[in-house]
Amino acid sequence: MPTLHLIDRYADELTAIRRDLHAHPELGFEEVRTSRLVAEKLATWGIEVHCSIGQTGVVGVLKGRSDKGRSIGLRADMDALPMDEATDLPYRSTIPNRFHGCGHDGHTTILLGAARYLAETRNFSGTVVFIFQPAEEGLGGARAMLADRLFERFPCDEIYALHNSPYLEPGQVSIRPGVAAAGADFFDISIKGRGSHGAEPEESRDPIVVATALAQALQSIVSRNLHPSEPAVLSITQIQAGSAYNIIPEYATLAGTIRAFTDETRDKIRDRIRSIAAGMAMSFDVEITVDIRDIFTVLENSEEHAIALADVAREVVGEDKVLTAPRPSMGSEDFADMLRAVPGAYWSLGHGGDVPLHNSGFIFDDAILSTGASLFARLVEKRLPAL
Repeated sequence: MPTLHLIDRYADELTAIRRDLHAHPELGFEEVRTSRLVAEKLATWGIEVHCSIGQTGVVGVLKGRSDKGRSIGLRADMDALPMDEATDLPYRSTIPNRFHGCGHDGHTTILLGAARYLAETRNFSGTVVFIFQPAEEGLGGARAMLADRLFERFPCDEIYALHNSPYLEPGQVSIRPGVAAAGADFFDISIKGRGSHGAEPEESRDPIVVATALAQALQSIVSRNLHPSEPAVLSITQIQAGSAYNIIPEYATLAGTIRAFTDETRDKIRDRIRSIAAGMAMSFDVEITVDIRDIFTVLENSEEHAIALADVAREVVGEDKVLTAPRPSMGSEDFADMLRAVPGAYWSLGHGGDVPLHNSGFIFDDAILSTGASLFARLVEKRLPAL
């Protein structure tokens, strides 16, 4: 049973929705048009709609043949990335520096497909909560919805989400019980030295020299301060300083990210960044300030719900296309915060193409829209069987 027949019947409509969203991308907490489209579609199918949850989030509530029973949450993210698209697709982004380079337009459409099917068939008992989340790309959209009392207002006994993956074979499903994705911090480090003429470096306290030394020293944290069995990443992704060829500047800044699979490891790295920065400040007689922010929680799938998802996936895509022991990802996902509140599972769905996510040439494969929608729909029917 590769997909549900009813969903296949409106596959072309799903493709049209996805491409419309793709052509009109919106950044986190700016998804006004996207939210309006989602709300209108849900209302058209007779689903109860709630808007402005976590600023621009949308929640749909659907009762089954009987409203007695448990409740399942299904979540999709809606935001685009602040980057330009470099494809020649006829439906490419129409907005500069806005691009669905991570496939959230596909996630939104997949959940809409599942919502339409479930609204038309209602072959389940209990309640389905469709959660369309804003601002997943490091802006805290999940936390915003939780702060808006998401699960107090729309209780869920379990919750699920997916992500498209060009790294898997088309139609493959990857689901890992336990820790599946890293937690992440973002950090900014500001160095205040003393500026001078470039010909008189002895009059300066050169922040660029400090920044390069600090960048090298921070790279020793993972290799020399953590046990080899503690996987972690520390990446410096920005160094900024200076304005002219003959001026040693007063300021330099570094920025980057920390990734790890336990909160304890993240704490160790944070402490070492601060200690090394303090030592560098003393050694070079400069001022260094460190700002480290917890952005993503470690994502941990419930074993029960990961197994349940894998069982449904075997029905939809076949036994040989379900992977249940993939390596955990150093990528991060703010659905982790929802999983801290409600047990559930997060999984990946492979599709055609070999351009990576967050690349300006990324192309989402519309062939998986029906597959993803069918997986969500069958999951509801299996977990909330009709009385």
